[in-house]
Amino acid sequence: MKQIFLALATSAVLFACHNSADQAAIEAAKQEAVDSVTTANAIRQQVIDSVNDAKAAAREHHAAVAAQNNSSSSASASTNTATTTTTTKKKGWSHTAKGAVVGAGAGAITGAIVNPDHVKGAAIGTIIGAGVGAGTGAIVDHSKKKKAANQ
Repeated sequence: MKQIFLALATSAVLFACHNSADQAAIEAAKQEAVDSVTTANAIRQQVIDSVNDAKAAAREHHAAVAAQNNSSSSASASTNTATTTTTTKKKGWSHTAKGAVVGAGAGAITGAIVNPDHVKGAAIGTIIGAGVGAGTGAIVDHSKKKKAANQ
């Protein structure tokens, strides 16, 4: 019984010792944390602003260079009476290549899901999907060439 009484008395003393100094220290620590986050946000905003300023300066520089190039090319174009126009072909993947890649991916996924032997299904699906995708892409390429030839 003495031990229970001693434990209750000790816990009562410990709970009664909560003073305002601990609370003040906690509040001060909270305020310091808030201040440090505010400072970090302010620094982050300064960095964002400086990056935006640099981008704007680069855009202005590129616009000035482009304007200068346009004025010099128009001056040289006025001196040359015969000018040739060349059309540049777009670089990139053909529809056939894109179709083959997309078809292979879709076929692999579908084959792995459908076939109980996932590896075998993925291999078969890749081959079939690549073939179907390449065929579809070739049809699109052919129709675009035909349309360009008619114009």
